[in-house]
Amino acid sequence: MIIDLKQFIFQARPFWNELEESLDRLENAPDADMDLDTVKRFHYLYSRASSDLARLMTESAEPNMRRYLESVVARAYGIIHETRQRPHRIAPLAWFFGVFPRTFRKHLKAFYLSTAVMLLGALLGGFLLLADPQSKEVIMPFAHLLNDPSKRVQMEENAKADRIEGHKSYFSTYLMTHNTKVSIMTMALGMTFGVGTILMLFYNGVILGAVALDYMAAGESAFLFGWLLPHGAIEIPAILLAGQAGLVLAGALIGWGQGIPLRLRFRKISSDLVTLIGGVAVMLVWAGIIESFFSQYHEPVIPYGIKIGFGVIELSILALFLARSGVNEPSERQTKFPGQTPGLALIRRVFQRGKRKAPPVVR
Repeated sequence: MIIDLKQFIFQARPFWNELEESLDRLENAPDADMDLDTVKRFHYLYSRASSDLARLMTESAEPNMRRYLESVVARAYGIIHETRQRPHRIAPLAWFFGVFPRTFRKHLKAFYLSTAVMLLGALLGGFLLLADPQSKEVIMPFAHLLNDPSKRVQMEENAKADRIEGHKSYFSTYLMTHNTKVSIMTMALGMTFGVGTILMLFYNGVILGAVALDYMAAGESAFLFGWLLPHGAIEIPAILLAGQAGLVLAGALIGWGQGIPLRLRFRKISSDLVTLIGGVAVMLVWAGIIESFFSQYHEPVIPYGIKIGFGVIELSILALFLARSGVNEPSERQTKFPGQTPGLALIRRVFQRGKRKAPPVVR
């Protein structure tokens, strides 16, 4: 019960007016940044107005004043609990050069495991071919790899015509789509608790190791690296990143040490999986173009030294890109809730922390 209603309104009205002015500013410029002191003041004014409204509700007098204060408090409540989304802007460059490499580094352990599995497969593939040369027909899935490496090199170098002349675009598109399908499957097999992903990585490693040993043992190392490096410097890491995504998916499915429900674990990694496989797709587009329009040309058309150097430069740039690109994360992410404008997100954060005390500001 308010003993002196007029005195109460006289003392409280300046705070109500201040809250209304703050609301007007927020509604006119919702994207404006707000410092912490301003937000604390806003929260104090809202809390005080809510308390004053509760006291006025016990009075039958001044119904107009009560309706006015109800309106102000309702507006403030709407601002604090608002979940307004920022306009969606497509920024492919910012995604590729920022979000993608940061996501890769976020799950670096999964990438190391993916790499280790493929290396183990490569070692086994080389060992099997060394121990039993007749196993080539079982290990290698492509017919052109079954012939003697030296004969193939001689045939490629002495070719009078371009064997894929007029079909480069088709061949390039086929490589992009095929490798992207394999990458998506490698990631999706993470749903087998990672077993399928590991088998895919291991099998690709076996093929790679067997082919490498076969050509190196025949003394065709220059041809091997000149043939594989230009596109393989991007294609092989892309497969490893797909394996990384599959292992991240498997980790969420298993959930060791996470202590949260499966649904929340999947929600936590869903955007990361899309980012990783999207980056892999971009990498495979480049690899497909290079394999079709560059890797297929051998000496004397293009010296092997140039092709190997090109592949080494590609690999170096890729490593630098994944290690350093997007390191300086936008500072605004540290002060915003996802999808909210700066001022409103900060208001909501302070409100959720339950800070009820006002700063020492007196009007």
